[in-house]
Amino acid sequence: MTLDPLGPLLADDATMLLDGGLATELTARGHDLDDPLWSAKVLLDEPAAIEQVHDDYLRAGADVAIAATYQASLPGLRARGLSSDQARALLERAVGLARRACDRAAAARPGRPRPLAIASLGAYGAYLADGSEYRGEYSIDDAGLARYHRERLEIVAPHADLVACETIPCLREAQCLARVLTDVPVPAWIAFCCRDGAHVGHGEPIEACAAAIAAVPSVVAVGINCTAPRYVEPLVTRLRAVTDRPIVVYPNAGERYEDGQWCGSRTTPAQMVALAQRWHGAGARIVGGCCRTTPGHVAALHQWRQRLCARS
Repeated sequence: MTLDPLGPLLADDATMLLDGGLATELTARGHDLDDPLWSAKVLLDEPAAIEQVHDDYLRAGADVAIAATYQASLPGLRARGLSSDQARALLERAVGLARRACDRAAAARPGRPRPLAIASLGAYGAYLADGSEYRGEYSIDDAGLARYHRERLEIVAPHADLVACETIPCLREAQCLARVLTDVPVPAWIAFCCRDGAHVGHGEPIEACAAAIAAVPSVVAVGINCTAPRYVEPLVTRLRAVTDRPIVVYPNAGERYEDGQWCGSRTTPAQMVALAQRWHGAGARIVGGCCRTTPGHVAALHQWRQRLCARS
């Protein structure tokens, strides 16, 4: 694991392209994810399906494969009946699926930097499976919160190129992650879930959350994920004013999940490109999608990036 694996992909002011939604893409392909483990359920039932989604995003132009570890936690997997050793092995297997897909993609596109296998570490609320990763209302104390993140980090970090701490909804969780990543210094980015163009889900200003991780050398990027696309540009502007680290953005497709279904208008690939141009202009250098974005969105973003490179 290199100190800053983003370097080759961001050299010469390049724009790095992430993949899109994993769990929602699995659902679209017929997999039932109505389960506290969410996409990690497919790790148990049909891991080849996850590998296929990784392959499809990489073929669409993504520079990364983000592993199906977002909602996979040791307590969640033990509650399913796995032993601690089996739970650890499953987390390692998830990152291995992403790495194999990256190996295939690297062989298919010589001359380009190798794609990164990224371990996803969702907010503590993702384990609770009650929507609290969007609110940050946790009853756990700081020591327990740090322990929860540390045990997963120590398992996946040796197998991943980078760790993505995702959908972080509150300042307190950012502060806990800062302590964990200081003690376990592996390359990571931290992406916050935001409720508007200025505040994370729990209500703290995005600038305060960025400040909480500013002194951690191993945090190689900071940004926003699983947030409505319309809020991204002002959030990037606020982040750009307080950090010189690369800014990563991968919002959802603009819909709301209510009463067991997606509501509202879905951002099309063409609309996502138009938005990405604005995010890039505001300072974002790592762009992708979260829930309900697809390989089609990534392919459109890849074409936009090619046009951007041709003009530079």
